[in-house]
Amino acid sequence: MNNDSNHVDHPPTRGGRALGGGVDEIVGWADGYVRRHPLASLSTVGDQFVLGVRTLQYLLIDLLTGRFQWQEFIKQGAFMAGTAVLPTVLVALPIGVTLSIQFALLAGQVGATSLAGAASGLAVIRQAASLTAAVLMAAAVGSAITADLGSRKMREETDAMEVMGVSVIRRLVVPRFAAAILIGVALTGVVCFVGFLASYLFNVYFQNGAPGSFVATFASFATTGDLVVALVKAVIFGAIVAVVSCQKGLSTKGGPTGVANSVNAAVVESILVLMIVNVAISQLYIMMFPRVGL
Repeated sequence: MNNDSNHVDHPPTRGGRALGGGVDEIVGWADGYVRRHPLASLSTVGDQFVLGVRTLQYLLIDLLTGRFQWQEFIKQGAFMAGTAVLPTVLVALPIGVTLSIQFALLAGQVGATSLAGAASGLAVIRQAASLTAAVLMAAAVGSAITADLGSRKMREETDAMEVMGVSVIRRLVVPRFAAAILIGVALTGVVCFVGFLASYLFNVYFQNGAPGSFVATFASFATTGDLVVALVKAVIFGAIVAVVSCQKGLSTKGGPTGVANSVNAAVVESILVLMIVNVAISQLYIMMFPRVGL
């Protein structure tokens, strides 16, 4: 009897499993990984760039036409200040003390103890102030912005605003953007003062440094450009935190779990972008305005 009609071809196997199924799984995983990570990252960057451009556009238009949401701006500014000022001060104190300790040890090793004031003070103003304020903004303020907008997205408030013809960017994003820039600049000034004061007090009262030498060396090497760069950084950092946090909040999906994921992503991405931009600005400033001394 011929059984050829009942013959069925089976795919080659290894260890009892089909090779074709394993290849399909690998290809599917690779395709999913590309969609979840590189392509999603590019899409996120594009969304944030578009949101930032439109926010700047609406900010200028609303200021010139008198449609700026001053009440929301003041409300958000007060909230951001109340949320971030105390943590910023508490972080600036140990940073100033740590810089004073490290630079005093280094200055003692090379026999230049009189320069400890200039080194620690300039480190606070040039790098620590704006970056510390920005990181605290991302952690305290950025997370709050993302949670607020994400909750509104889950409650479909933003969809309702669009249906009624109210621009979500003008009503919600622009006031938070302006408030974040203002509070970022204010926090940078607070960190400059608190960090320098902490370095001074620790150097004078715990390291037996000379008060006059600390202030004189700092005044000799510090320039107005250092403070200007710190304030420019503060403006850029505040804008970055606001744009990233608002974009993450407005793109939230998946209910309460999605809100939590958006908050986590906003904080991590903000800090990562802030570090990269800080390095770029610092290097660009050094290249454009090289220094001969300290």
